[in-house]
Amino acid sequence: MSYKSDIEIAREAKKKPIQEIGAKLGIPTDHLLPYGHDKAKVSQDYITSVQGNKNGKLILVTAINPTPAGEGKTTTTVGLGDGLNRIGQKAMVCIREASLGPNFGMKGGAAGGGYAQVVPMEDMNLHFTGDFHAITSAHSLLSAMIDNHIYWGNEQDIDVRRVVWRRVVDMNDRALRQINVSLGGVANGFPREGGFDITVASEVMAILCLSLNLKDLEKRLGDMIVAYRRDRSPVYCRDIKAQGAMTVLLKDAMQPNLVQTLENNPAFVHGGPFANIAHGCNSVIATTTALKISDYVVTEAGFGADLGAEKFMNIKCRKAGLAPDCVVLVATVRAMKMNGGVAKADLGAENVEAVKAGCPNLGRHIENIKSFGVPVVVAINHFVTDTDAEVEAVKAYVASHGAEAVLSRHWELGSEGSEPLARKVVEVAEAGNANFAPLYADEMPLFQKMETIAKRIYRADEVIADKKIRDQLKAWEEQGYGNLPICMAKTQYSFTTDPGVRGAPTGHSVPVREVRLSAGAGFIVAVCGEIMTMPGLPSKPAAENIQLNDNGQIEGLF
Repeated sequence: MSYKSDIEIAREAKKKPIQEIGAKLGIPTDHLLPYGHDKAKVSQDYITSVQGNKNGKLILVTAINPTPAGEGKTTTTVGLGDGLNRIGQKAMVCIREASLGPNFGMKGGAAGGGYAQVVPMEDMNLHFTGDFHAITSAHSLLSAMIDNHIYWGNEQDIDVRRVVWRRVVDMNDRALRQINVSLGGVANGFPREGGFDITVASEVMAILCLSLNLKDLEKRLGDMIVAYRRDRSPVYCRDIKAQGAMTVLLKDAMQPNLVQTLENNPAFVHGGPFANIAHGCNSVIATTTALKISDYVVTEAGFGADLGAEKFMNIKCRKAGLAPDCVVLVATVRAMKMNGGVAKADLGAENVEAVKAGCPNLGRHIENIKSFGVPVVVAINHFVTDTDAEVEAVKAYVASHGAEAVLSRHWELGSEGSEPLARKVVEVAEAGNANFAPLYADEMPLFQKMETIAKRIYRADEVIADKKIRDQLKAWEEQGYGNLPICMAKTQYSFTTDPGVRGAPTGHSVPVREVRLSAGAGFIVAVCGEIMTMPGLPSKPAAENIQLNDNGQIEGLF
């Protein structure tokens, strides 16, 4: 049996004018800034006006470690949002915007799939409302002003060997990871080494996603450390006087984007940091606003629960005062089989023993989520090749870990298929058994925080860091940054730092090769193993198959 592609389904969507979607939430038309007919930004004035409202229930959707078999976390997020609306709840979806780099590389977009999608899908996965361009431009403005400051006399006495502010571009381009700038003689400045990260790894992206309003945004931008002087004292963005102009560039980007699901339910799509190199959650302003105008908010955190969910709990919830009422952990029978040693080409054949062999990865994530004091429901994202025996094997395993697994068929049936999952989530959330607490206290030493994450979440034996890194952490503690949370930059494919190690390994080490202070965003980044903050394209990038057809429609995007 053949199935329509995601893009074919999205093109058939019967979208409603965005004003009607806003009306479902009580947002007046004059507080929507339309981008065409099917997307709009929500004004800061409206966001301010609802802050006195009672909060709805917060549901986090996360997943097992991603595999080539596919898990469908965003699809489940959207399907659950539709399912909650189907059973009479006033629910919203809050997801991240897609980066152009993965769209043209290997991963693909971030709008869901099948009959559980957010639309307009093509716009969301390409330029959308220009938020990423604004972030790139604001970041680039600061880059230009730093080198300009050095050129015109260097009043701040910046040591050109210690400029830590890198440039960014929203594309996978490995050739830009390490570069030389200001070559070409006296007129072009003082030559130095530099480099590019992908835009989603920018501290500006993290700040936009963690800021409460424009005033908070400007302060955080000013607090970013961009370089060090010869006496090793930090030079801040505010010393370069860039934060005001950067805030102007980000003024509209700070406003959440309102769109709709295929079933015309409201969704905020805003912000887009990667969970393997940043904190991996949609914006605080979108999530907190959604909580004020709906009864249920379904949001997601990037990649597996060891990265996205851990950072959601330890960074986003800590900074924004949020607490999830329930966590939905997405798994697939196919992914269990792949964790159990089955090759991708053989995933279509029934193999109950391989399912059982792969379940420990799922079990590890269940245990980790429970350690935050939050109840967990496992969503088995259904594939048409799944057999009853395989599904039952997953359900039995989850039950042995004190949780319940629900088969959800949202990809195939939309909200009809996710209704059982929605009912279970409401049951768990309304029971009020969540007792959320972050994994570590603010006052815990920075290196000990890294060890806590590595040992309790990854089940590692140790964190390996040389004296230079440990001394840097101690220096930051002495400068007043010791209370910041840790953002682990690590491969998403494994609990270890080796992307080839699946399952639930123990007894491994976590090598930290670099630490970065994101003083404006308010966390310390620990770069582990071989993870890159500027990805490269695969040998056959998706861009090779993307084109316009004779009708002017996009082909090959999905």
